[in-house]
Amino acid sequence: PNARLQIYFLDNEDYFKRKTLFHDENEKWFDDNALRTVLFCKGALETVKKFGWPPDIIHCSGWMTGLIPMYIKCAYKKEPVFSNCKVIYTIGQNTYKEKMGKEFAKLATINANIKDCDIQMYSDGSNTAMFRGGATYADAITFGAEKVDKKLTEEFTKVKGKKVLQFNAESDLTDYLQLYADLSAE
Repeated sequence: PNARLQIYFLDNEDYFKRKTLFHDENEKWFDDNALRTVLFCKGALETVKKFGWPPDIIHCSGWMTGLIPMYIKCAYKKEPVFSNCKVIYTIGQNTYKEKMGKEFAKLATINANIKDCDIQMYSDGSNTAMFRGGATYADAITFGAEKVDKKLTEEFTKVKGKKVLQFNAESDLTDYLQLYADLSAE
């Protein structure tokens, strides 16, 4: 109740001003989705860095934010604004079958702090790879849908050293509030 919440919108007319999100009207995957993903993730973190407001927690949700946990832990690891930041990553339903393309790993490597081993799990740019990467680098994981890829559910339900919240369709947010409190106290 006494916390300030700041919200910003990141936009670029060339990449985001479209009638549909990731597919055209004929269900064809946009060729620039990989670039749009990198632009979105890097742009969000650069905005935080520029304003100099250190976040306590960044909560990433969905495949398009999958690079952010890795960027914080690798690309921005020396940035004071992110030094105490905790990351929660929410895994959702698979929403696309396509892959981002062969150049995705190269495109997503935004600086020399990212090593091949950091970007490797993202290399095919698949929906599952984006979820796996985001969850691997996050401090805590939540499941944002009832029907999540079974392999991901099994892989991340019992991860040691991370707090994991299963999907809860109820409106009781007690577990989420506790997760935020626990991460803030670390």
